[in-house]
Amino acid sequence: MPKRTYLDSGVLLAAFKAKGDLYTQAMQVLDDPNRKLLVSDAVWLELMPKPHYEKRWQEVEFYEIVFKESERLSWSISSLALADDLAHKYGIAAMDAIHVAHAIDAKADEFVTSEKPGKPMFRVQEIPIRSIMSPKL
Repeated sequence: MPKRTYLDSGVLLAAFKAKGDLYTQAMQVLDDPNRKLLVSDAVWLELMPKPHYEKRWQEVEFYEIVFKESERLSWSISSLALADDLAHKYGIAAMDAIHVAHAIDAKADEFVTSEKPGKPMFRVQEIPIRSIMSPKL
């Protein structure tokens, strides 16, 4: 059974824009046949409007392909309520809390981000959080 992996927006940005190790790490996650990728409406909102507005069609197309091949999670009141709880409990930023809450509610096996280990989101105990900034994901 594939590992259900929630992708933070930064992973997709790195897969499209980064160079070197960060790009390689992001693409290893995206191309791993043993993962079922999960993305949320929050990821879409962070990624899609600006390149669309600025007519960066190659970037839009890249994200659309990833979204098409992923399980897309819709906004939910329960996820937003959980995000509020996580933000208070662990002192994490609003959008980070929203992403983590969606992953938890979707029963993801892991949350993958481009944030550096040690950021407040890594305090969360309810789901394993991994970073493409780490040498070994």
